[in-house]
Amino acid sequence: MSQLSEQPAGISVPTSTDVARLAGVSRATVSYVLNNNTTVRISEPTRRRVREAAADLGYVPHAAARSLRAGHTGMVLLPATQASAGPLYQRFFTGLETGLRRLDYIVVQYGSVGLDADEAARAWAELRPVAVVAPGGIALTPYGIGVLNRSGAKAVITLGPQPVEGAHALVMDQREVGGCAVRHLLSRGRRRIGVVMPQEPGLALYAGPRLAGAVRAVEESDVDAGVQPLPLRYDEESAEDLAARWRTLGLDAVFAYNDEYAMLLMRALQDAGVDVPAETAVIGADDLMLGRLLRPRLSSVTMELATEQPAAEMIDRLVRNPGGAPERHYLLRAAAVTRESS
Repeated sequence: MSQLSEQPAGISVPTSTDVARLAGVSRATVSYVLNNNTTVRISEPTRRRVREAAADLGYVPHAAARSLRAGHTGMVLLPATQASAGPLYQRFFTGLETGLRRLDYIVVQYGSVGLDADEAARAWAELRPVAVVAPGGIALTPYGIGVLNRSGAKAVITLGPQPVEGAHALVMDQREVGGCAVRHLLSRGRRRIGVVMPQEPGLALYAGPRLAGAVRAVEESDVDAGVQPLPLRYDEESAEDLAARWRTLGLDAVFAYNDEYAMLLMRALQDAGVDVPAETAVIGADDLMLGRLLRPRLSSVTMELATEQPAAEMIDRLVRNPGGAPERHYLLRAAAVTRESS
């Protein structure tokens, strides 16, 4: 039979009573200060004295006890995925974590590798989160959303290229990225455009919509142009193979999915004697600093988030007011940055 490890002999766990005694205040005051309760007026010197006493004793509030008082865990779950969606998503999650902590939520990242969508939802539900923000690499289903809601989640939010029925959605429409890149190439006089399709697991979720956006941009233009998908692995051998047969493809431009694939392919094209941009214009996405250091400097699609309300505040609002119709918020703005490669 497994047992919880006991506290080592001679070491006592500090309590709120100890903090109150050291700070010279009541236990209620300690609770108000350390739980960031703003409904009770407490002077700043008193708050500082309580925090210093807690720090001196090594005391931290008990999350389970706070959950009982609040009626929910206060935990916002951010499931992790193997799919790499780029620096924009990383910046988003960093800002989201910071904002949620300021609002006194407990932010927990949870691995979901090896689980299908419904298994993942059941695993998340065991933690009883008050909200879940699921990235696009994890395909939530209506069943999984129902499991989470029944376990006490007041808000289930998806973050990805497409909304999911029954959940709130922060939609980053990747078609905007592909469309922006191809409109840029068309404006530069390019007509036979390749679009890199990464072969790495998890990236099809983003590459597919980017290709669709590229195709739509050509269809909506008034020029005779075409788009050709180009499968490419993220390794030098695959790039060298594509570059070796480049002239047989009859392409005069390429949107390379993102800056990393663009740098990989551009180097291979140059090694194969294909002049960039004279023979082939190249554009990536994400506007990485490294792309600006290349010669020629890499053109790119820069992306930013456009939200009427900070994401953390939106989640707090949905948690405080559950039960409404699923909301859809379209976040992505894309713009081409012209440099020497195109």
